[in-house]
Amino acid sequence: MRAVVQRVSRSAVAVNGEVVSATGRGLLVLLGVGLGDTPEDARYLAQKVAHLRIFEDERGKMNLSVLDVGGEVMVVSQFTLYGDCRHGRRPSFERAAGQEEARLLYGLFMDYLKEQGVRVAAGVFGAHMQVELVNEGPVTVLLDSKKEF
Repeated sequence: MRAVVQRVSRSAVAVNGEVVSATGRGLLVLLGVGLGDTPEDARYLAQKVAHLRIFEDERGKMNLSVLDVGGEVMVVSQFTLYGDCRHGRRPSFERAAGQEEARLLYGLFMDYLKEQGVRVAAGVFGAHMQVELVNEGPVTVLLDSKKEF
């Protein structure tokens, strides 16, 4: 599984022009599920996201997690994180998981975040969404359960 994690002051997801989910301070996670990903990958990434220390403490050092600051996490499915652009000009998505497998692991990822004590909001799986965010910092990190980076 892959995740683009952004520290935000707020985020919102709209479908067909209607806001379906919104958060305040916290994280926006764009989550991609790849072929061969398992519930263990979802658990690993959820634990990493919940405890990732990318919020500043009183000294301005990134020492606090979303849990420490009482923030929320917006999770948006994004199969395009598995786009392979090495050949040609059109991405290949052969390494992205199929829709049903991805939907299951997307749900498990959010369940595992909730088990960590994180307040979770979500986009609509498989929908065409408009995602708004205000990136704080900016702070953006990439995570991969397979540690390929």
